[in-house]
Amino acid sequence: MPMISAMIANLRRPPRTAVEVIADAVRAGAIVVTLVALFTLPFTDFVVLSMALPAVMLARMIGLRSGLDVVTCVTVFVAAGSNVIDLYRSWTGWDLIVHAVCTGVLAAVALVLLDDARVIAPTGRRRTPILVATIAGLALSAVWEMVEWFGYRFITDAIFVTYDDTIGDMIAGGAGALVAGVLASRFALTREDRAPL
Repeated sequence: MPMISAMIANLRRPPRTAVEVIADAVRAGAIVVTLVALFTLPFTDFVVLSMALPAVMLARMIGLRSGLDVVTCVTVFVAAGSNVIDLYRSWTGWDLIVHAVCTGVLAAVALVLLDDARVIAPTGRRRTPILVATIAGLALSAVWEMVEWFGYRFITDAIFVTYDDTIGDMIAGGAGALVAGVLASRFALTREDRAPL
């Protein structure tokens, strides 16, 4: 339970900088847009948008640095919103960009969670976050592709799923996670004043 208490403390902490205020504004905007979507868009679009909310909230709860918090919130919600407004089909290459950036920020979140849960030991070596982030990113990419396949197979055939698309998305996700790992090996991912999980 200490981890949950720390998450609640981080969530309740008032913003102290302009960037933290921006992160909270983006978070609030994502919640409002999702609630409006419940009443104005098809239910599947609401579900897609609501799938982004746990990551948007988790960024605050684990005490990410304010800049990374903003990037996480924007990236995850743009990834979901791009599906709703069909950018993945209309903008060539957008899918790969989103997979790289979104998987990168989610791999950074995974690094924080794994470190706080003592799943990975802080060794002081710069290679540890690079390796762990890349593995986490590839695992997240695989789950993402399984969710896409499940949606295509059981919900709507409007979801674009092909072998080449799946492999390309996983490569982009792995590359984004690798970059996140390199950055994490050089910069702190969390605020200094956060409640440790």
